[in-house]
Amino acid sequence: MKNKYKIEGLDCPNCAKTLENKINELDCIKTAKINFVKSTLEIESDNNETAIKEVINLAKKIEPDAKIIVNNDKYKILNKQFIIDICLLAVGIALGFVCIFVKMPNYIYWPLFVASVLLMGYKTYYKAVQLLFKKTINENMLVTISVVGAAVVGETMDALMVIALYSIGKILESLALNKSRKSIEKLTNLKPEQVTRLVNGEEEVVSPSNIEVGDIIIVKPGERVAVDGIVIDGEANLDVQSLTGESLPKHTKTSDEILSGSIVLDSVLKIQATSKYENSTVYKILDMIENASEKKSKTETVISKMTKWYTLGVILLSILVWGIVWAVTKDINTAVYRGLIFLVVSCPCAFAISVPLAYFSGIGNASKKGILIKGSNYLDGAADLKTIAFDKTGTLTTGEFKITQITSLS
Repeated sequence: MKNKYKIEGLDCPNCAKTLENKINELDCIKTAKINFVKSTLEIESDNNETAIKEVINLAKKIEPDAKIIVNNDKYKILNKQFIIDICLLAVGIALGFVCIFVKMPNYIYWPLFVASVLLMGYKTYYKAVQLLFKKTINENMLVTISVVGAAVVGETMDALMVIALYSIGKILESLALNKSRKSIEKLTNLKPEQVTRLVNGEEEVVSPSNIEVGDIIIVKPGERVAVDGIVIDGEANLDVQSLTGESLPKHTKTSDEILSGSIVLDSVLKIQATSKYENSTVYKILDMIENASEKKSKTETVISKMTKWYTLGVILLSILVWGIVWAVTKDINTAVYRGLIFLVVSCPCAFAISVPLAYFSGIGNASKKGILIKGSNYLDGAADLKTIAFDKTGTLTTGEFKITQITSLS
């Protein structure tokens, strides 16, 4: 039995892939797939109730921020918790500025400082500790060690700056991810929500997935064709921009083949389905869009393999830096501070998170402009292009004409 759920809280493709692999290792799961673009989790199991409970428990261990929604609640990136996080971050930054620029006694300064770093990064510290108990070390632990260490050696301003910049970066990352996700999802509006099927002379409205080969469907002006088929009655002009890029309407008549995703403009067509929805042109396009993040570039693949060991390596090297500086300078504070600097500048966020998101944002930005990129590997390939040839101008324009000049002949 297959079931699909909304999943929120995953802010990088690599995290989603890691969680997907772990879910697939569960005995109760036959197959599991996380669609990072649509924030969905699809699992196949014999006992769905047991399976989803185990998946939820596993998700809490692997990705504490991940939340699997088992009911029909609509997923929102800008939810109540997100707004609360922004407000707490703003208050924390304000208290940080007070600590930096206002002179005050230590008994006032330190409580304000602690409140500031807690408000700005409480989720980071919580995740670092929670994952540590599960024998997992990532960038959250690096940032936590840096903030605590800087405070201990008296570099409180640096501690405030580290957690402020990191937290602001996570907020901006989430917003950029949401924007890219919406742009990509906009291209998936090719699928009609319902279709009119003709059964024994009576019309019935059904889901496109219920259409079988040989069924007769009726498509009215303004509606989108749900499945590939052959026109058996009527003729009309079609808008096929979303399929071919051609801005001019395409005329179709009886016996012509018609592709799903086309929009009927000016007449009613009766169409005999030649494919099920799962095998139609529009489904293949949607599947291509939704799984674009699965086709990774060589850069993403290498980075995904490195991140598992990188964070632990950074901590060990930081300890080595601390030991060398201590041996040379004999100053424990300087040694600890230099070790912390190494931790901060070596934080894997620079590539473990930002590189996959850069590709994802690139695909999202292209989607906003109506350009379909099938995966990050194609983005890398596009960097080597020197010449592009187009067969006609219709694919390069919107086909929306406007008056540029009026000349009176009277």
